[in-house]
Parts: sequence; C-alpha cells; structure tokens
Amino acid sequence: MQVRLARGRKEPQVGIYRRGRIWWIDFYDQNRNRIQESSHSSRKRDAEALLNLRKAEVLRGVFRRPVRITLGEFGERYLEYARANKRSWQRDQQMLERLKEFFGMKRPLTEIGVADVENYKLHRRKAVSGSTVNRELALLKRMFNLAAAWGLYSEANPVKQVKFFREFNTGTRVLSGEEERRLLQNAAPYLQDLVRFALHTGLRVGEIFSLRWSHVDWERGILTVYAAKTGKVREVPLNADALQVLRAWGQNRRNEFVFYNPRTGKPFVDLKAGFRQACRKAGIEGVTWHTLRHTFASRLVNCGVDVVTVQELLGHSSLTVTMRYTHTHLRAKREAVQQLSRFGDNWVTVGPSLPQKAAPLSPGAPVTTLAGSC
Repeated sequence: MQVRLARGRKEPQVGIYRRGRIWWIDFYDQNRNRIQESSHSSRKRDAEALLNLRKAEVLRGVFRRPVRITLGEFGERYLEYARANKRSWQRDQQMLERLKEFFGMKRPLTEIGVADVENYKLHRRKAVSGSTVNRELALLKRMFNLAAAWGLYSEANPVKQVKFFREFNTGTRVLSGEEERRLLQNAAPYLQDLVRFALHTGLRVGEIFSLRWSHVDWERGILTVYAAKTGKVREVPLNADALQVLRAWGQNRRNEFVFYNPRTGKPFVDLKAGFRQACRKAGIEGVTWHTLRHTFASRLVNCGVDVVTVQELLGHSSLTVTMRYTHTHLRAKREAVQQLSRFGDNWVTVGPSLPQKAAPLSPGAPVTTLAGSC
C-alpha cells in the first residue's frame, strides 16, 4: 500500500540527524503524522538502515506509531505486577528508584538505548558493588521484556547488549573477631548498633528494616520475624547483646519501626554507603552486609550448634541452603589433620621411587589401623 498524497502536495521530507552522540530518524507515517525516532546508536549507518525499514513499513501500510510510555509510567505498572507476583517486590521498588533517579521519570522507554544503559552501569558502579548493579540491570531488562509482552514497547531490549559485571563467590567470607572490632570502631553510632544486632540475630537486612516494636516479645525475649523473601514467620530468641541494642533504641521511639534513619526519622531503605565507608576505614575487604548473616551462622556451627537449629534461626526453607553457611575454619581443619601424626611410627616411609613393602609383622603382633583410632 502506497501513501496517497493530495494533488499538488509534495512528498514529505524524511531524513536523519544527530542529537548528541545518537542518530535519530525523521519521517512521516501513512497518515501523514510526523515521527521522530531514536536509532539508539552512534553510528550513522544504523540510523539509515532504520529509516529505510520505517519507509518500507509506511509504504506497505503496516507501520505502527510507537507507544511513548515513560519510565515513570511503566514503573507504576510494573510495581502493580510485582506486588501481586513477587514476595520481594519492595526490593524492586528500591531498585526502580535508582533507575528513575538516573534516567528520569519522564524519559520514554523508546529513548533509553544501549549507550544509556552502559552509562548507568558505570555510574552506579562508582557507588555500589558489581553484584548490586547486576541486580538493577536485571530488573531493567525484565521491565523491557514485560513492556514488549504487554504491547507497550516494540524495539530491541537495550539491556540485552550490555555485559553484566563478573561476580565472585564471596559465600564463605566471614568476619573474624578482630575485623568485627575494627568495623565497630569505625562505624557511626547508629551503624554500630545495627551491625551488632545483625551479628547476634542473623536477620536479613530487609527483615531488620521492617522490624516493628510489636514484633518484640520482651517477656519471653523473642523476636517474631516476617520474612518477605520466603513469606514465612519465624521466632528468633534474643540474647543479651541483641536485647541491649533494642533497649537503647526503645528509649527514643519515633514510630512503630524499631530502627530508623536518625536524620529523617523514617525507616531505613539502604545501609550500603555507610557500611562500605566503615569497612574502608577499618581496612576490611570483600565484605557486604550479608556477610554479617553468614558470620552469625558460621559462629553457631563452630560452637557446636546443629545445622537444623541454624536453619530454623536463619529461616531457610531448605537445609541445603543452610549448608552453604556451614564451613569449618582453617584452624579446625589443621587440627583435624594433625590428628594423623599420632600414627607416624606405624607408617613405612618410601622415596619417590617405587613403593616398598613394610617388614612382615611377627605372628601375634598388634596391628594399629587408622580407622577406629580417631
């Protein structure tokens, strides 16, 4: 189908132009509506190819004007979806705020290109860990996929072309007693309390943020924890250190939440900046807030607490998950293998050549075996 023009009217002008580093195309659709569209590319030939594609769609009468839904508008739709389908939707809400701060609420999805996502990736890496940036990029990628599935976005997902940061396995990282001391010395007063509370309760950071005074049973010394991640409720006994922190914060209650930002009086939404600063001052590397939870579990296991009890305290739905937190310290491993030295006199030492046979035992001589001697 060709575009029919009134007699005497000229063919509308089409072309490409550059806005900043990105090339844009300018054309008219079959209804004579002017369309300006980003190619999301800094290469002129990409814009030319897109323009030729759009011109062909117009000639066939199949071109559809792109829906210019903004990041802010789609963000609201996504949160409605997340609240109904995800237990951890509040985490998505926090990450979405970071995205809106950078891109802008009024930025159309069609104007967010690969270069923009790369800039966001580098910008956020200056403030947070690579794994955190990856989680935020994963959310943005998911949002573009949903927008396409809901008919609100028809272009290529720009996040798919962005390489995520490499993540290293820090699952076995725990704080030593000396590191804990240095961390507390270099942390702000409010952060000292939160670190101590995390080390003595094993709560997730989100569980600490959402903790209310109504969840504290002073008489029994029990904390009722509502886990957003698993949707389950568990009871965590409070030891003397955890109770001391609660009593201190209870003297200056401002609202129903136990812990709040001393500057705003509102519940915490993030502790990463203050925690990273304290770790940097203390000279501690490879540590995240989740390391505190890992340290809690590791210390319990090394004190002889059975894994099932640790699982219940952590609120894990599977024992397999808890096993990741239960590793033996190097000193304990060294002590274990040192037990073998007791049997040194009963081994036959051979050189790097062929193995040699031990001298035959005389009849009736006692035989010492490794198994059953430990």
